[in-house]
Amino acid sequence: MDPRIEAIEKRLASVDTVIPVASGKGGVGKSLIASTISLITSERDKRVGLLDLDLHGPSAHVILGLKDFDFPEEEKGILPEIVSGIEFMSTVYYSQEKPSPLRGDDISESIKELLAITRWSDLDYLFLDMPPGVGNEVLDTINLVKDPSFLIATTPSDLSISNVGKLVEILRELDISISGVVENMRNENSPDIENKVEDMNVNHLGEIWYDPEVENAIGDPEKILKTRFSDDLRKIFDNIPELPSG
Repeated sequence: MDPRIEAIEKRLASVDTVIPVASGKGGVGKSLIASTISLITSERDKRVGLLDLDLHGPSAHVILGLKDFDFPEEEKGILPEIVSGIEFMSTVYYSQEKPSPLRGDDISESIKELLAITRWSDLDYLFLDMPPGVGNEVLDTINLVKDPSFLIATTPSDLSISNVGKLVEILRELDISISGVVENMRNENSPDIENKVEDMNVNHLGEIWYDPEVENAIGDPEKILKTRFSDDLRKIFDNIPELPSG
């Protein structure tokens, strides 16, 4: 047996709830949702971690304004950086923002290594910023992380909803918990997707209206938390069963 499997179990034993934030396709604002919901959860005096597992396009560090990619401190494992009150770890510490050539088994090995060496403290919530789609990263996370509950991000477009359906189907086949679907970038002309989501037997948790100002807040967590994007996400927050209400 790979000794890293046992190591991962020990590393995550101090984490109460793991919530992967996933999407059926890219470009739906998944990383912004994962980063912002981590900040909002921390606002509520919860101990929060955020792990960016996108090996090919990590972006949570950009959203949070992290510019120092020196490898984090080591002490019986890798100690996550503290960014805006959140314990943060990312594949960017390995790639240094250079293109990643990893494919197939190399991806699986990298994820095992990252999960095995990251030394989280006692956390109430660990959010995982997943890569889009259903590739090795998502399937490996399902196999390696105990009792994850997926939060799925989408836009109201037919293409995005179609891909959500595929992701939901796979998660259902694997008997993985789904917190629900968050609708992002809604506008006045967007079609109503709530019924389409509910037809998948998944909760439509709420909608985030398109906010042109949020782009100017990227890199500054305090500004992000003052945007309409964050206000809308706060309204959704109490609908997510795994998160603290109030």
